[in-house]
Amino acid sequence: MPKPNPRHPDFPIPGGPERRARTWRAEGLLRLMENVLAVGEAPEKLIVYAALGRAARTWPAHDAIVKALLEMEEDQTLVIQSGKPVGLLRTHKDAPMVIMANCNLVGQWAKADVFYDLERKGLICWGGLTAGAWQYIGSQGVIQGTYEIFMRIAERRFKGKLEGRFILTAGLGGMGGAQPLAGRMAGAAILCVDVDAERAEKRREIGFLDEIATDLDDALARIEAARAEGRALSVALVGNAAEVFPEIAARGITPDIVTDQTSAHDLVYGYVPAGYDLDRVRRLREQNPEELIEAGRESITHHVRAMLTFQERGAEVFDNGNLIRTQAKEGGVENAFSIPIFTEAYLRPLFARAIGPFRWMALSGEESDIARIDDLLLEMFPDNKIVTNWIRLARENVPFEGLPARIAWLGHGERTELAKAVNRLVASGELAGPIAFSRDHLDAGGMAHPNIMTEGMRDGSDAIADWPLLDAMALCSSGADLVAIHSGGGGYAGYMTSAGVTVVADGTEDADTRIDLSLTNDTALGVIRYADAGYADALDEAQKKSVGHIRT
Repeated sequence: MPKPNPRHPDFPIPGGPERRARTWRAEGLLRLMENVLAVGEAPEKLIVYAALGRAARTWPAHDAIVKALLEMEEDQTLVIQSGKPVGLLRTHKDAPMVIMANCNLVGQWAKADVFYDLERKGLICWGGLTAGAWQYIGSQGVIQGTYEIFMRIAERRFKGKLEGRFILTAGLGGMGGAQPLAGRMAGAAILCVDVDAERAEKRREIGFLDEIATDLDDALARIEAARAEGRALSVALVGNAAEVFPEIAARGITPDIVTDQTSAHDLVYGYVPAGYDLDRVRRLREQNPEELIEAGRESITHHVRAMLTFQERGAEVFDNGNLIRTQAKEGGVENAFSIPIFTEAYLRPLFARAIGPFRWMALSGEESDIARIDDLLLEMFPDNKIVTNWIRLARENVPFEGLPARIAWLGHGERTELAKAVNRLVASGELAGPIAFSRDHLDAGGMAHPNIMTEGMRDGSDAIADWPLLDAMALCSSGADLVAIHSGGGGYAGYMTSAGVTVVADGTEDADTRIDLSLTNDTALGVIRYADAGYADALDEAQKKSVGHIRT
């Protein structure tokens, strides 16, 4: 039975042993769609996160998707175009149940103004990364990645520890909301700025944030007290980062680490310019979006110049993937890209071995299923320090939102091994129900984004989008349950292409085959992508694990 959802009473959390669809494959995907709305930012508008990241294009489209998932047979495939179901095709039982393409525009038309025009006409919608593909699990979805970034910085700059260190950041939305908890788990005193008081309160209510300060003086006093004591603490300040960051710099205060995760990628529906309140911004989104774009870009220039000041003073400053540097450069900050992107700066050695943000969701709704898989992970990978450290931390610190779920950075072979072991637990009845496996789109073979994932590739292949397209085709060939191709990013057009995948472990032998092929080929292509670019780690991984890389 669905569980009550205090935050969004009209969107209960799915779960229970009884299925409504004709197969657990379809039921699993239906529950995942229900789940992204249950944990979403504005589910009444179908918005999951990032201002326009939707689970479906319209409510009629949503209802048609539900009807199709409930009625479809296992030898059919549901085709979804930008959040709208357009066909139910006869395929075969080993084909994907759902294939979808979201926000893909042709070459010269992949521009923000074209997207916004099509979006207003109801012809397209932005799937985000995990929103439109029904893979979002709340702020937990990015929390380990944020934590690992902080720990890589700790190893590089601060002798492996962040106790007594000050992290300054902004953004408490669906993605940025992971930052305060990740910073506290890393041992730091972290200050997170956001213009929306409701967002800050939500993060505190769900356990991702410790305290909310009354003003900047109060916030800095709390941070300084925690820093002096070497005490981990997360504090939110309701304010505009484009005003707060420069003010902190003007006071001569230099944090140890500085980043930002506001919705800088979207100057109409996301980022709020300095001097504008939320009500005014909401009116201008419909009445004068051009004013918001101009004011937002001007605001970001002040925002980023403050970040550059911190960098010049010795702070570790990085772009957390929201395109704030791109907007700043377009606004006239010529050296904006002297701030490094997090992927190239800290995580590329992991991605070169296809180690990335893998995730699983208990379709039963039972937390005990995740606890059993936690135990299994510790049993299976005792020598993997990243995984064992994370699972112990997550158990103690990370609350569930919606369906109980977990994320862990696993690589080639490890994901397949875990999922097949879990499928056996489902078959034996040790778990209360099937488990859905997925990953973030920001994964080794799953994304081309020249300003985030693939910035500064060794061979100069930053902008080549063949890889996620090949990944999606390989996943279809491998029988994954859901395969998605998304485009968008800054201004929702032209900045990236990604592929997403979901496989349902329902305890059957067929699921075992789908898991084996889909998850193995997905990470194999990730290794091949980096090996082809000449990364030594990827070449080593390809040789050690026989991934099938062809060298020419």
